[in-house]
Formats: sequence, C-alpha cells, structure tokens
Amino acid sequence: MTSTDAAPTSTQTFTSLDPASGEVVGTHPIHSAADVAAAVATARKQAEWWQALGYDGRKKALVRWRKLIARRMEELAALMARETGKPAGDALLETALAIDHLAWAASHAEKVLKRRSVAPGLLMVNQAASVEYRPLGVVGVIGPWNYPVFTPMGSIAYALAAGNAVVFKPSEFTPGVGEWLAATFREAIGRPVLQVVTGYGETGAALTTAGVDKVAFTGSTATGKRVMAACAQTLTPVVIEAGGKDALLVADDADVAEAADAALWGAAANAGQTCAGVERVYVHERVYDQFLDELVARAERLEARPGGQVGPITMPSQVEIIRRHVDDALARGGRALVGGPVPEGARFVQPTVLVDVPEDSAAVQEETFGPTVTVTRVKDMDEAIERANGTRYALGSTVFSKDQGMAIAQRLRAGMTAINGVISFAAIPTLPFGGVGDSGFGRIHGPDGLREFTYPHAIARQRFKPAIALTTFRRTAKEEQQLTKVVRGLYGRGKR
Repeated sequence: MTSTDAAPTSTQTFTSLDPASGEVVGTHPIHSAADVAAAVATARKQAEWWQALGYDGRKKALVRWRKLIARRMEELAALMARETGKPAGDALLETALAIDHLAWAASHAEKVLKRRSVAPGLLMVNQAASVEYRPLGVVGVIGPWNYPVFTPMGSIAYALAAGNAVVFKPSEFTPGVGEWLAATFREAIGRPVLQVVTGYGETGAALTTAGVDKVAFTGSTATGKRVMAACAQTLTPVVIEAGGKDALLVADDADVAEAADAALWGAAANAGQTCAGVERVYVHERVYDQFLDELVARAERLEARPGGQVGPITMPSQVEIIRRHVDDALARGGRALVGGPVPEGARFVQPTVLVDVPEDSAAVQEETFGPTVTVTRVKDMDEAIERANGTRYALGSTVFSKDQGMAIAQRLRAGMTAINGVISFAAIPTLPFGGVGDSGFGRIHGPDGLREFTYPHAIARQRFKPAIALTTFRRTAKEEQQLTKVVRGLYGRGKR
C-alpha cells in the first residue's frame, strides 16, 4: 500500500518479523524525508476538506471507519498478534478498547470543542465572551510497538475527531498494523486524511521536522527528549507519553487474593511490555506473607511460551535490559521466588517475582519493560506512598484497599491511579491518560485528549458601552476614581 499520493523517492524496504518465530510477517517501504514531506503536504490539503465537513460530517465519517474496524477486528488482531507476538485474545482486547475510544471521540468532539459562552467578569460585564477549540491542522503521530493499535489510536482518533489530518509513523516492529489502519480509513472515507509512513528512526525524525502542527510521541524517555529537541527548533508542540515504573500498593485491609491477581496481570500481561504496567509492589507488613504466597502460587502456574498467555519479548534488545535488571537485583541481595536469570538468546522471558531488592537498584528505579516485579514489605502506607513516589517516573499507579483507597490515591504522584483494579483508567474514554516527570506530559483520551489537538480561540464582543471607559485615552481621572471605588467595593471588603 502506498501511504502518500506521491511515489516514494526511496526503493529501500525492511521487514517486520514474528518475534516468537522470527518468520517474516511483511515487507514495507523505508520512507525518506522527501516521502514524509510529501505525506505532510497531502495531509495539509486534506485537512481543509476534513475541517469543512464540520463536527457532524466528521462524526459520520469516523462512524463508518469504526464500523469497518469492528467488522474486521479479528483480522486486525491476527496481524497485531503476528507482529508483536502477543496472544490473540490480548490483541482482540486491545482492538476492542481502541474501537471504544474512537466511538467516544467521534461522538463527543462537538460537545467538548464547540464555541461556548463564558462569564466576562464584573468589570467587563458589557462584553459577551466565548471560546472554542480549533483544529491545529496536521498532527504527526509516532506510535509504539507494545500496543500498536490502542496507544496510537489514543492520539489518532482524538486528533481526527478534533478536525485534524494525521500522518502516522508506526514502530518499525509493527508497520503492518499502521498500514492496516490507514488502508481501512481510506476505504471507509475515500480520502487520505490519515496517512502512514514507515521506516526506522530516521523516518520518525523526518516527521518531527516536516512542518506538522503537533507531534504526539509514545516511546522511551530518552527518545522522547530527542523528539522534543527536534520539535523545539520550529516551536512545534509535543505530547510525550514516555516510560513508567508503576507501583501497586497493598494496604492491610485489601482483598489480598485480588491484589495478587492484579499484580501478576499488571506485571506479566503483554509480557510486561506495558508502560503503565505494574513493576513494583509495596505491601503492608500485616498482609505481606499472605500476599506473597498468593502471588507466587499464581506466578508459578504462568509460563511464557508460544501459544501461551505470556508471549515473547517483541524487541530483541529489550531482553538485555530485562536481564541486566534481574542480574543486578540478584547480585545486590535480592531473591527470585519465581523465575530468575534470563538465558542468553531467549525470545521468551519467564514471569519473575523478586524480593529483598534494594530501592536504589535498577530493578526498582529504571523501567524494565518485561514480565518482572519487585515486592517490598512496608511498615505502613506512609512508607508505601513515599517509596511509590520515589522514582523519576510518574505515569500510572494502583491501590488495593477496602476503605483507604481514595485517601492513598490522592497522595500518589502519578498521572492515573486505579483502585481495586489494574490499568482500568486506560480503558475509560472519559479519563485523561498521561504522566508527569520522566513519564512525559500532555494528555490523550477524554475531553483533555480532544483539546490536546486544538488551540483555543477566544472572542470578546462588546454588547453595550461600559459605564466606566477603561481602554481609551479618553479615560478621565474621575473615571479612574470610580474604578478604584468599584474594585474596593467588590474585592476589598471584609477582614484580612
């Protein structure tokens, strides 16, 4: 499939591989900087047509796309499973969640973004004030490989619903998924409002400097910094969804069995390759032993293997990071109650439960992105909160407690928190998703996600002449005295 109206200037190609077997899934073009520029130029033209459709027209178009994806979701899930290695059921779940977000964005864009009246304030009561959120134009989306549909659709769907055209650069590990999304959009809409460019990091870098109006990036913190630096040259705004080192806190009144089940799923689902997955657990000393018994019993029944519930590590270089973190934890006095050192040449990493790991170790402070989890005993929830807040990351978090959940959640430094569930916030279309610190900034999903791909346009319209003329050289000393009396009367009364 050609992703731009112009023929690619480069004839180079690359292949996507099944990480479980190493078999070739597909062959794709390496789009050059010229190809990317052509895609953005096409998107610029398409954006005019797309914006002219209005909210209702865009909603109808996105509904057609949504229905097409829903009818063919098994096809998309199968492709995703081959390119990432994730279980087919997980790929189906990811597709379903993406469809739900697309439906929400399409149906709520007008309500969130349309012009609305706002109060002008007492001093400007003669004015009618309003604000609306206008599309930026062309949004560049650089997507990840771990959730190659759900995560980029959190930007793509919301940017499209807000009235923008989109140029999408999928990960080089999942280019087929990106091409599938663009092809089905073209099939449903008939216009290349959504385009895809494929290739390696150079293609993504070209997108950041191709004149897009905003870049939405998901990936590592280090790459996110490079994206920001490139965009800074042209003052192109960015949304950065970077790494995480999410903690799960277990209070002494928690349902321990449910907490253990959530911890294991949060740590090992998608082979641990989840930015908002569970990598650290802090457990109140009163229930620590019980929790550990529950977690170990469940983890011992879980195996990473072909066709199993835990798939392979998608990006081969990530295996070395996982190995380094596990080795460092063990070398510094930690113990592996399940799993252990990662064998050389491994495609699959077994679920690993680590205890007695120092807080300053790599396994606690750095993003592992594998099916490993550290479990730490704490004397109370104050200590748990302090440790949970003790890394430079601040993406998601989880709390298990029958009565203390909200109180604990409100003290966590994180973009999102799930109480008595795990990663549930990501599946709720009305909630914003994003982090702070080294986990990035900006938000996708919900009203915040729609506004992220717009700019506010404010209008003040004079309804009648003001009682006191303020913005004129005709203003008199008497009027200034009147202004002083009014302000004092309104805002200066009462005790200090």
